[in-house]
Amino acid sequence: MADVDVLVVGAGPVGLTAAAELRRHGVDCRIVDRLAAPQPHAKAIGVLPRTLEVWDGMGLVPGVLDEAVPHLGQLVFTDGKPGDGPVRLTLPPDIPYPFATLPQYTTERLLTEHLARFGTEVERPVDVRSVTAHPDEVEVVLAGPDGGTERLTARYVVGCDGAHSLVRKAAGLAFEGDVLPERFLIADVEVDWDMPAGYSMRSVRLDANGAVDDMLVCIPMPGARRYWLSMLRPGDGGGTDDGASATDGALDLGDGQGPDLGYIQAVLDRLSPEPARASALRWSSVFRTGHRLVDRYRSGRLFVAGDAAHVHPPIGGQGLNTGVQDAHNLGWKLALAVRGLATDDVLDSYHAERHPVAREVVDRTVRHARTVRDARGNSDKGNDPEMFLRRQAQLTVAYPDSPLIQPRAADGERADGPAAGERAPDCRGLLGELAAYPQRLFDLLRTPRHTLLLYAGPGHVSGDGAARLEACAAEARRAAHGLLDAYLITDAEVPQDARPVGLRPPRLRDAAGEFRAAYAPQDGEALLIRPDGYVSARFRSAVPEELAAHLGRTFA
Repeated sequence: MADVDVLVVGAGPVGLTAAAELRRHGVDCRIVDRLAAPQPHAKAIGVLPRTLEVWDGMGLVPGVLDEAVPHLGQLVFTDGKPGDGPVRLTLPPDIPYPFATLPQYTTERLLTEHLARFGTEVERPVDVRSVTAHPDEVEVVLAGPDGGTERLTARYVVGCDGAHSLVRKAAGLAFEGDVLPERFLIADVEVDWDMPAGYSMRSVRLDANGAVDDMLVCIPMPGARRYWLSMLRPGDGGGTDDGASATDGALDLGDGQGPDLGYIQAVLDRLSPEPARASALRWSSVFRTGHRLVDRYRSGRLFVAGDAAHVHPPIGGQGLNTGVQDAHNLGWKLALAVRGLATDDVLDSYHAERHPVAREVVDRTVRHARTVRDARGNSDKGNDPEMFLRRQAQLTVAYPDSPLIQPRAADGERADGPAAGERAPDCRGLLGELAAYPQRLFDLLRTPRHTLLLYAGPGHVSGDGAARLEACAAEARRAAHGLLDAYLITDAEVPQDARPVGLRPPRLRDAAGEFRAAYAPQDGEALLIRPDGYVSARFRSAVPEELAAHLGRTFA
């Protein structure tokens, strides 16, 4: 018998998310990190709307909202002249959370506190000396702070241990890619100026050929006048002097070897569109961007996530957010496997679903990085700004080809509402039979279980139609071994006193009509939503046997 169900290696945001999700699903796990304390650097700062939705489902988002600040958009200047206007990061009102910024060390603190509520602490400093996978378990050798070693066995190991991942190497996974030539200087400073709060600023100067020769990007962070600055070296041809490191990852923090306050002030003097003074330098560094992608996310009982699986230029905050969503995708699947309830396809679906997402992110950020000297900036906006923002926000991530998802043909190639494999959108104004206040749909999804939504219009609110929906709920719970919550959602026009047969499933009335607008359901339809907030299947006319057969894709 293994000593622990799951060992998580690495306690950055990705490893902490993996451990917290495993514990929330009731799985015994340990999490170790080689560092004696979390790093104090604001390395990754962008938090995307989809990640805030993930943290909502985990129960973490209230703390994040207290600490983060909104990222409203970007002001662009070329040779000191403003562009046509600010690029606003404005999403439609049905999206519950905006773009935000939060220093990585605050993200790690909030996740660590969240994990501690499940009784699990990060073990530091613990170095992983070796990982040996066997058919039934994984043998791991750990070295503690006193130099002593511990041998333990785990049923599974999740490598969240960065670009130089020992777990990935032990799994024999390829990690191919390259390093881009441009060097950047980054800094965490306070800037005293009159630029509007909440907006980042991109200022470039062009050479005689119209290419960008000098660039400054300033992104707002929590705190008075605090910014994350990124600077392109003027005239840089990609050499390796001045301590710049061609790392496998996106950032090389350099332990204080980056630019000093005088250098940063000189950059502001050249490129700031108005007088600006830099102060309170917390850290700085020089870095070059790498891009690599693992060939597989899983090898037997070993898994990789985050930087251990993909690294790429730090553009648009994609890296941390992609890694957090890796861990969120894997957590519920590993939990079912530990309980012996998962089919063989469930763990394989981690690679099938997340590898294409990482490939798209790597390709897109590399494409953007290679156009860094293009004065127009991001060239992928196209003619659909809303779709561009949804993609940047990772709201368009979908798993239509997953073995766990209902094939598209089976749901009739729906034109309205989310299809199987797509993100389940939020909606407001759901009224229960007892509470006098409305609920959000996300309130129902804040659970480690699957969620079944049964839509009852006039033909299914009572009588035989209601009885059929109740039978669907009962059969779905049986097929999911009880790990499923079911709700009956009635149309806004259905009278409040019209009651279905019996008391279960609980009834919610779509009083505001937002559920109907977001999902376009048919009378008697069943929608199944996974624990990670993605639509698993839609059945236009819910039948108990069809629901059970589909759940058999996931539950053994």
